[in-house]
Amino acid sequence: MRRKIGITCMILGAALVLGALSIFLYNQHEASEAEKAASDILPKLQDEIDSDKISPTDDEGINYSGDMPTIEIDGYEYIGYLSIPSLGLELPVMSDWSYPQLRIAPCRYSGSIWSDDMVLMAHNYARHFGQLSRLSIGAEVIFKDVNGITIRYEVVAIDTLNPTAVEDMTSGEYDLTLFTCTYGGKSRVTVRCDRAEKGL
Repeated sequence: MRRKIGITCMILGAALVLGALSIFLYNQHEASEAEKAASDILPKLQDEIDSDKISPTDDEGINYSGDMPTIEIDGYEYIGYLSIPSLGLELPVMSDWSYPQLRIAPCRYSGSIWSDDMVLMAHNYARHFGQLSRLSIGAEVIFKDVNGITIRYEVVAIDTLNPTAVEDMTSGEYDLTLFTCTYGGKSRVTVRCDRAEKGL
């Protein structure tokens, strides 16, 4: 009887290890696909922005209110791209979010650069927002919109929020918020930024 229980436990243990390994390999594959998708899109987006750039000194034609302008690439709308030099990240940012789109690139969750309340979200893939918790206060974050306007931010706070704390996430207290799930999805790593220079 003890031998049967021992064999059953060994089989169950092996099944759990195989299950965990399968999940790990699936997550690694998904992260690799997301990294490739974002790195394929980024140069296309940068070329579009550079070729159709409005000089930041020439305000004519730039709408500083309402929704942010977009560029369509491969059937998706993008509002610009994000750079986090200390993490070696440069990523395209989609205009709106959905679960399928999060598998490609970071997405805008809410807000705008015009109203100084933009919130961006991404999966915790290593080459998306998986390293956010490594940022330190004062780190530089740069956003370039599709008009070629570059806004520099600096990290002023790093929080861990409950997944249901939507109001805290979008309170508008900060000029830019970046967030991602912790591993296991029990909470959200939340990086708060303010503009390094006020005004456009």
